[in-house]
Amino acid sequence: MQELDVTNVRELEDFLINECMYAGIVRGKLDQLRRCFEVQFAAGRDLRPGQLGNMIQTLSSWLATSDNLLVSIQEKIKWADTMSELDKKHGKDVEERVEEVKKSMSLKADVDFRGIEEIYSEPGGVMDYEEDRSRPKRRRHPIS
Repeated sequence: MQELDVTNVRELEDFLINECMYAGIVRGKLDQLRRCFEVQFAAGRDLRPGQLGNMIQTLSSWLATSDNLLVSIQEKIKWADTMSELDKKHGKDVEERVEEVKKSMSLKADVDFRGIEEIYSEPGGVMDYEEDRSRPKRRRHPIS
């Protein structure tokens, strides 16, 4: 209990059953009367003679796979950053083009309006209503 930093027997039993026995690390019997655990089997963590070469090969393969995966992830991140920058640039270009078109349409509308204004304000153009009211009306004298 002291080695595992467990405060009571119930906690120790739960740890042995749930974390060790179910995981296949140990097999044994809990003896509550003697307050001990009788180990029948324990998974070893040491290598048997002749297994070291296989373990080194397995770990080397795992390391190479991990390195390749890391390089691949870094390439994907770089590609995503590049695509993001291109997308931002394209969006900015589109916004600038929209503003240019708005300005050109506004200028064209302004020019068109001025052209119409000039046509109607020229002499010989359409008469102004106010001008008609300012002239005195001629009266006809009754025919006698």
